[in-house]
Amino acid sequence: MKYAIRALGWATAALWILVILFSGTVVYSAMQIGMNFGEEPEMTVSNGEITMSIPFSISNGGLYDISELNITTFIAAEDETVISRSTTTVPLISRGDTVNKTHDISISLDDIVTKNLTYMLFNDINLSVGMFVGLTYAYAIPLTISTDLSMPWGAPLNNLAIGEISPTPPYDLPLSFENHAFFGLNGTISLEIMDSLNELIGSGTTDILVQPGGGYDDTIPVTITGDPSDVAEVRLYFDTSIFSFGPVVIPIE
Repeated sequence: MKYAIRALGWATAALWILVILFSGTVVYSAMQIGMNFGEEPEMTVSNGEITMSIPFSISNGGLYDISELNITTFIAAEDETVISRSTTTVPLISRGDTVNKTHDISISLDDIVTKNLTYMLFNDINLSVGMFVGLTYAYAIPLTISTDLSMPWGAPLNNLAIGEISPTPPYDLPLSFENHAFFGLNGTISLEIMDSLNELIGSGTTDILVQPGGGYDDTIPVTITGDPSDVAEVRLYFDTSIFSFGPVVIPIE
């Protein structure tokens, strides 16, 4: 019995030595993991969806494999409505290997309309961005890190305004806005002119091409079937290659 207890003690001591050695090598190896994100993300727009592609690389210079890498980002508007959730996974990064991939973050302009976030079309705001990175090291130890930051959003129809309709034919309606977005606006603006009885008394349409950072300040030719002094409101409809939205109702005082 005495020998059995002594053997058990030796085994326990050996086990603790192995645990300490493993823990030490894991800590050392974990410090050899390098992760870098590219400084210049690529921005693309397609089918009403804005995509920001962020290149990243992970070098595993440690003694153990990395598995179940997960990079997840959340983007929320000022009222905390989530407008984007994107995840990139890497099943395995063997020791000594380097992986180069891209994490894509997408925002759908259709979602901005359907989620009642249309103020983002007209106002510059700061979006909340949350990032989570998780992985399993040496197939046994989970490691996670998370961070929160803000990202500016530029409204494509910032400072939208209309002027007074010319009092005599040919009738024109002044319209202006600033495109603070990183994408251009290419499409048409249509308008309806309503009187105080909510009757349609005029209409008009025009093509637009406004580059990022540019502005629109022009007059739209309109057809008036009644007295211009009876105009009560103007309804604007935007149909671009990026989004369609309307009516934007602007009362005329």
